[in-house]
Amino acid sequence: MDESFDALARRFLIGVVPQAARALRRIKRRALQIPDADLRRQAVASITLKDFHVHGGCILATFLPSSQARQHVGLVASFETAVDYLDNLCDRAGSEDERDFRALHEALVDAVTPGATPRDYFRERAGDDGGYLHELVMDAQQRFVALPSYSTIAPYVRAITERYCELQALKHLRPGERERACERAFGSGVAADLRWWEGAAACGSTLPTFALAYDILRGGDARTAAAVHDAYFPYISGFHILLDYFIDRAEDETHGELNFVACYGSRATAREGLSRIGARAMEHCARLVDAQPHVFATQAMCAFYCSRPTVAEQGLVDDAAAIGRAVGLEFAPAEFATKATGPLAPLLALYRRAISV
Repeated sequence: MDESFDALARRFLIGVVPQAARALRRIKRRALQIPDADLRRQAVASITLKDFHVHGGCILATFLPSSQARQHVGLVASFETAVDYLDNLCDRAGSEDERDFRALHEALVDAVTPGATPRDYFRERAGDDGGYLHELVMDAQQRFVALPSYSTIAPYVRAITERYCELQALKHLRPGERERACERAFGSGVAADLRWWEGAAACGSTLPTFALAYDILRGGDARTAAAVHDAYFPYISGFHILLDYFIDRAEDETHGELNFVACYGSRATAREGLSRIGARAMEHCARLVDAQPHVFATQAMCAFYCSRPTVAEQGLVDDAAAIGRAVGLEFAPAEFATKATGPLAPLLALYRRAISV
């Protein structure tokens, strides 16, 4: 890790992550009031076990003035919590009903649509979360509308969200059917150089939405919004989700869930695929006028995922090192042996302290 990366990481961990942790604690207090025990359990789990999704989604706030950083963090916390809650409801409920998945994910489209009235998102299943999802939708909607010139990025945000919802509706179907459905939906039209599972992965990230929110908070316009969208989708977004699947492959196999990294067929092919897409992500970052924040966000995302304990546990140290090199990071195998050694150790320790604030 070079000194500039280390300094920016510390700025993020000290200045942004504690804000995100506080926002999540506020939302968790509300989740604990959900009357249905199973829905309450899923809502709380989506916060406590996936809090790093919100922390990471806020990373560009590192480069914003304090008031705008708070605005960005609040938006990410509300919207990403809704995303993670819905993902839990689809992953862990034992349902394979596409109508149910689509009804639930209408919440996200409503959350990014000014003036949209919340619908009955639970109409295809039993359960009552006491208005928790409705409240997340309305809070996120108000935060999107509060962005300066939201209308400039709204078409991109809606398209990103609709692609995400389509993926969620298909990837939770029964084995065999889900792969065929995703190949039909994402096998062409995302990017000519992406395989169907890579294109599907690119549709599964909320980072493009948060990057667009960052851009408009920075005073961006239609030109910069288009550039940011095209930089993040499909390569940065695809890299993000493939990294997530990379570290979760063993867990997904245990639960019988679709894992896009497993679709490569071999470890070597997967390593090559993630490295190729990571390199493409960095190329697109470099084309942006304000490239540094996006380069840092992409590298930090890779460093975080590649330093997760499951990397060493699954024997993926060499693979992680190769993927890191593709985005300009050097990982020594010893860095993965224990959290207590290596250049990443101080940053990981700081992260653990920051999320407890």
